[in-house]
Amino acid sequence: MKGLPSFKHGVHPPENKEITSGIASKRFPFPREVILPLSQHIGTPAKALVQAGDHVERGDVIAQAEGFISSTVHATASGTVKSIELWPHPSGIMAPSIRIDVDPNSSQMRRSRMVPRWQDVREEELSREIARAGIVGLGGAAFPSHVKLCPPKDQPVEVLLINGCECEPYLTSDHRVMLELPDKVYEGIRIALRALGITRCVIGIEANKPDAIEMMRNTRPDDIDVTIQPLTVKYPQGAEKMLIKAVLGKEVPSGSLPSAVGAMVQNVATAANVAAVFETGHPLIERIITVTGRGITKPGNWKIPFGTKLRDVIDHCGGLTDDAAEIVFGGPMMGLGQANLDVPILKATGGILILSKDECKRQDIMPCIRCGKCLEACPVFLNPQLMGQLAKAERYEELVEQAHLNDCMLCGSCSFVCPSNIPLSQY
Repeated sequence: MKGLPSFKHGVHPPENKEITSGIASKRFPFPREVILPLSQHIGTPAKALVQAGDHVERGDVIAQAEGFISSTVHATASGTVKSIELWPHPSGIMAPSIRIDVDPNSSQMRRSRMVPRWQDVREEELSREIARAGIVGLGGAAFPSHVKLCPPKDQPVEVLLINGCECEPYLTSDHRVMLELPDKVYEGIRIALRALGITRCVIGIEANKPDAIEMMRNTRPDDIDVTIQPLTVKYPQGAEKMLIKAVLGKEVPSGSLPSAVGAMVQNVATAANVAAVFETGHPLIERIITVTGRGITKPGNWKIPFGTKLRDVIDHCGGLTDDAAEIVFGGPMMGLGQANLDVPILKATGGILILSKDECKRQDIMPCIRCGKCLEACPVFLNPQLMGQLAKAERYEELVEQAHLNDCMLCGSCSFVCPSNIPLSQY
């Protein structure tokens, strides 16, 4: 990895990707019921368009986006709306959700939408079609993709960065997308370049995915300006600001978007799903998700319909092992621990991690020894120790105004390196 681009600071947690990186994705069977929260994205929750008793087909719009920063929700399986009620959400809240009893006799063919040829429409029409399809960022944040494709007029985008880093330990869904759907990734890049009115693209991939780097190079088309850039294996290399720093050498100012430095970042899985919208007319209703960890009997990569309950995923993957101890949506660094097996899979769910007892052994929290390791790890040069102390003391104004809380991405690097086991990121 010597000489490969990267950023300053960061950490090197154990990767543990070998559990599923070599397992090709398979289609997950349809469950008996899907639960679709109205909020599966950053921004305003969608507004339900259906009611109990309505019959819906797979791909139908069941909740309309409310406002610009919002996202449409589609039925992920054909069936009958059972209710609209509060349901456990992966974030820990009870959220308004649409429950659909899946029709066991349905062929589950997706109801296609009519979409124009992307080559023949104006840039703004492309973003509208992407919005109608409910496409959000699939790297974890679930930010509505059409918003990114409409940057501020005073901050024009010059380069599209495709994020193939997947720096979180254990997760391999993006890795499989690059190996299995490279042509769709490139088609999505073509569409995004046209929507932004630019020509240059760079795909950043960490060097621990040599097969993905080779695949993307071997399938690279000649009609677009795309560079494949291997990157140092370091966490959080896949964070937007870190990727921009590594690839372009530019620093996004505090409180600003990537467009402030002429960049737009899109995940590889997002690009592949953008291509599917214009190839098939199908909206975003499923994605490749990694089910992994030493606490699950049969780990793998699955194309799972959104709304599938966690317990159904676990059952299909052979159940939990005897020493399973904790379930996390996402990776171990930034993922959300789950307390209810009835929570549904969302658009933002890139992985389900089941940790064993040995992997999440509780340790006593000791006093801070002022070693400075958290400062050396923080990729955005904050003082995590100070922020933790201010948070404990409930001095929130100082935390925001003096310690720059809003620049923290909650990457967990500070908690990872702390020798006193202080959960700084959680504070």
